[in-house]
Amino acid sequence: MGIEIERKFLLAADDWREQIERSERIAQGYLIGTRALRDGSARASVRVRVSGAQAWLNVKAARVGIERAEFDYPIPVADAEAMLAELSDGALEKVRHHVHVDGTLFEIDEFLGDNAGLIVAEVELPSVDAAFPRPAWLGVEVSGLVRYYNTSLVERPYAAWSAEERAAGDAGEGASC
Repeated sequence: MGIEIERKFLLAADDWREQIERSERIAQGYLIGTRALRDGSARASVRVRVSGAQAWLNVKAARVGIERAEFDYPIPVADAEAMLAELSDGALEKVRHHVHVDGTLFEIDEFLGDNAGLIVAEVELPSVDAAFPRPAWLGVEVSGLVRYYNTSLVERPYAAWSAEERAAGDAGEGASC
């Protein structure tokens, strides 16, 4: 079984842009209703993702936290595009920037469309308590805030958030460490 251990952060500065190694545009949507994920009646999220000439079907445990079961399978791009168009509850788009710091990969997602203005850094770790670099541009951790999950951003995009919700994330309210 695949396990994903991932922590998510807001960014405190823009100087990470100087370290970008590559970037890719990603479109993704969810095949299990996002409401079912939010209300707890779904045990997993099923995501389809397209990036350039590649596509994947991803199944991930639907629970809050930094450690979750995850399975990822390559699929034909045409199939993924059909699933996004016909089966998903909506799609989100983002540009993923790859930045290495002291041998650790940070995937920085810059959201587009209704989620424009939101930028988060994710780091995948080998264990829950693994040490990782903390560059000055890495801000408040939001791993425990469900509204920052991509499944939530499909249903309730960043553009719909109140000033209080945005400020709460900036202050780290409810974040897990």
